[in-house]
Order: sequence, then structure tokens, then C-alpha cells
Amino acid sequence: MKIGLQIPHLTWPGGGPTLGADLAEVARTADAAGFEWVALMDHFFQIQFVGDPEEPMLEAYTTLGYLAGITSRAKLLTLVTGNIYRHPGVLAKQVTTLDVLSGGRAWLGIGAGWFEAEAVGLGIPFPPLKERFERLEESLQIMHRMFSDSEEPFEGRHYRLQRPLNSPAPLTKPHPPILIGGGGEKKTLRLVAKYADACNLFPSPELPHKLEVLREHCEREGRDYDSIMKTVIQPMSIGADGRGVDELLAQLEQLAGLGVQGFIGQVADVETIRPLEVIGSQVIPAAAAL
Repeated sequence: MKIGLQIPHLTWPGGGPTLGADLAEVARTADAAGFEWVALMDHFFQIQFVGDPEEPMLEAYTTLGYLAGITSRAKLLTLVTGNIYRHPGVLAKQVTTLDVLSGGRAWLGIGAGWFEAEAVGLGIPFPPLKERFERLEESLQIMHRMFSDSEEPFEGRHYRLQRPLNSPAPLTKPHPPILIGGGGEKKTLRLVAKYADACNLFPSPELPHKLEVLREHCEREGRDYDSIMKTVIQPMSIGADGRGVDELLAQLEQLAGLGVQGFIGQVADVETIRPLEVIGSQVIPAAAAL
């Protein structure tokens, strides 16, 4: 099993003046420690599950470009982009740019988008749920087209691209992996089966059922279930002294038994650096054997 880091919380002691340097230290440490992914949320306001909306939040793709320049091996992605925030042609260019400049380390994490308060606050159109999923599916079709060498015009209900030119092309072949976040059984997991290389779910008691639903969608779509990487996201608190390592490893073993291949953690006190070092020395090598 591979271990990743998501950084959702940027309310650190130095505030804005030291945020760039502090984030660089976190990312470099994770990169050197063997984390497979370094991920950011794609939000403009802090979300209610993490903090108050006024707390610091950096624009994701600008920040990923910064992280690309200061890391060398970890994959870089949002977990996940709200599709409604960017035109899909522009998003394809952003992910491709990240892939080229990082030496082939970009992933596209994407979902339909849900945080209405930030959309309304910043004047971003926030259509009803049904339309958000229609737009997501069209965007996924556009991503596959623009990540390939096709310039065939795209004519959808919501998006129309006369010439989806994407030069330079992504370095990652056949394309930067597409990860869809969410466990909706009728729409989200169907889109995973049809378009994605990976999914991201919560490790709740419902996880076995969600994976079985995904398997059923794969059968209907003629897709190899095993070709889709299964990942989960969860807070990861192991303490500076590593007292939570054994409990975490026991959970990872359970998840591996269900077929989960990636665990992306939100690490408590990440800005202190020490938890990342403990995970790198005690968790990542053990997880690799699962």
C-alpha cells in the first residue's frame, strides 16, 4: 500500500509571511520521506470540517506549481478539484502544465463540486446537483481528449471546444492519472468505472459495499475492476513519538484486505515536521509490504 499526504490546514504559527517557507519544508520532508502523493484541497475558503472560512487557503494549482519546483519524486494533485471552478479546457492545460514542469508527476483529482458558500462568495456559478454531474462527465470526456493528441472539436450540452489543442502534451503516458473523489453509488462510482484510473473514498463501515458497487459498475461498463486504483482519505494522527503507529498499521492491513492500494492522510501537526519523519521511517516501509 502507498501512503500519501493531504495538506488541508494552513493555519500555522508564522501566518502568511512564513507560509511559503513552512509549506516548502513540509513538502520537501514528505517527498524525502517516501510519501507517494502530496495533495491539496481545491478550495478558496476553508471548509467547515477543518476550520473557519476566514482561515488561510491557497489557490491549489498555483501552489502545486510551487511544490513541483521544490520536490522531486512525489505525485502532485488536488483532492479534489471542484469541476465547476474552472473551464475544462483550462483545467486540462493546468494539469498538463503541472505534469510537464514536474517531470511527469501530475494527477488530476476531480469531483462535481459541493461547497456552495465559496462559489457564491466569489461569484462562481453553482448549478444544481444534476447539472454539476452532467458538467463533470463532459469535463472527463474533454480531459481524455486533451490528454491525447486529438484536436477533434467537442460539442457537449454544457461545453463546446472548437479546437482542444494541448501543446506541449503531458509527459505521463498514456495520460496523467485521473482520480475521482466521492462515493455516490449512482453517479460518482459510475463515472469512476467509465473514465477514471483511481477513486478516493472514506474508510467507513460502508467501504466494502462501495467497492462492490464500483465492481458492478465496472461490469456494466466493460471495465477491468482491478485496473482502477482504490484509495481512501482519513486523518492520520500518530503523535510525534509514534505512539499511534501500531493502530494505523492495523487499519492499513484491514484496508489492504479489501483491495485498497492507497491511503492519503491528513497528518495532525504536520507543520512540526516530526510526524512526517515518523511516518516515513515506521509506516511507509511497513505499508509497502501490505
